[in-house]
Amino acid sequence: MTDSQEGMWLDDEAGRLVRPYTVSNGRTRPATHFDLLSLVMATGIRPKTYLGPDYDQVLTLCERRPISVAEIAARLRLPAAITKVLLSDLLGHKALTAQAPRPIEAASPTDRKLLEAVLDGLRKRI
Repeated sequence: MTDSQEGMWLDDEAGRLVRPYTVSNGRTRPATHFDLLSLVMATGIRPKTYLGPDYDQVLTLCERRPISVAEIAARLRLPAAITKVLLSDLLGHKALTAQAPRPIEAASPTDRKLLEAVLDGLRKRI
């Protein structure tokens, strides 16, 4: 969506002219689970039916590089729940791929290496 097209849907005083839940047809729960840190990338496959301008905007954001769900929501100025519904719909059309974040092993709060790394970092800031 170009800046002029986006301007049709935004008003300086009122905000979005189309309310967020209208974008997802009132749905607030996606068919697929997405973490806010999940990375999403366009596959190059376009949905067979036109889904709407917000879906086009999502695909444009995902074309060049993997992008997080949180960043997509921020750029679209939509709640994360609505963004996840859009992403879920596009995933169903095979227009997107998604990769959940890898879990990080929690370090022990008494792990000597971790404590030394924190101390080194603090010393560098001083």
